Amino acid sequence: GVGIGSSPPDHPHCVSSVYYCALRQFAEQEVDPQAADFNRDERMNVPLFRRLGELGLLGLTAQEQFGGSGMDATSACIVHEELAAADPAFCLSYLAHSLLFVNNLARNATDDQMARFLPGACSGEKIGGMCMSEPDAGTDVLSMRARAEAVDGGSAFEITGTKMWITNGTVDGTTTSDVFLVYAKTGPPQDRGGMSLFVVEKGTPGFGLGQQIKDKCGMRASLTAELVFDRCRVPRDNLVGGEGQAVKCMMRNLEIERLCLAAMSCGIARRSVEAMANYSTQRSSFGKPLSSFGQIQRLVGESFAKMSAGRAYLYDVASRTDLDQDPEGGGGGG
Repeated sequence: GVGIGSSPPDHPHCVSSVYYCALRQFAEQEVDPQAADFNRDERMNVPLFRRLGELGLLGLTAQEQFGGSGMDATSACIVHEELAAADPAFCLSYLAHSLLFVNNLARNATDDQMARFLPGACSGEKIGGMCMSEPDAGTDVLSMRARAEAVDGGSAFEITGTKMWITNGTVDGTTTSDVFLVYAKTGPPQDRGGMSLFVVEKGTPGFGLGQQIKDKCGMRASLTAELVFDRCRVPRDNLVGGEGQAVKCMMRNLEIERLCLAAMSCGIARRSVEAMANYSTQRSSFGKPLSSFGQIQRLVGESFAKMSAGRAYLYDVASRTDLDQDPEGGGGGG
């Protein structure tokens, strides 16, 4: 078949060529073959997901002292592009865990919090996600209604509300995943800011699975769920980034999430162009392969050019994204 790709961008703290080759081999030999079955059946391939921990991918951007790999934004884009080219749904679950949970903690939590939660998440022992969207607060996320009220003299918080469309909300359809970062209002109800961020673990009283959202049109091997919080009590030690400071945490982390979603799109586009090119050499018309006709060559060539332009833009932005600089200070992707 026709293989379309390139070597990894040259950038400090980026994956090496050897690691890149191993990553592509893993994607082609282990991720791609299982994609159709797990997407058809709406099942998450949990054993394969945990293999990502063995490869050092689940904590790709987390600090090495907490079990991470200490890589940069460019590396994160490379991994997401390769995994998405093999199985976008598997990659989406990876993004929710490695960026929305792990990277969020690595950038915003205290050392004590990172020591508690990152090693298990980086190894794959624990599967995590992030709870932001609600039934009536998707794009307009600052209008969320979930609240966290201080109790016991401020030593704990009780979270009440519902979170919707949560990637990795469940991995088995019957229980929640292991650990989540949860956004909830702690300021006045009319304040569009005033949000705080909490770590909530599976089994915490008052926290449970509402429902798995089934029969999705795509990304079916990445499980999506409604999660319910009914006076779910968490200790103040699980408050990440300071009370009322979650908007900063959110914007800081969504920056790399959006970038890696673009990387996923590049991976999907690359796979699509490969499929086009391969089909044009395999199918014949008028006694000649389709690839010999100028009109087909134009369609494949233009698609390849658009895909290549997208990749160039992606990796230019990634090379200028500093994961440790606040977006408020002008950091991140130009």
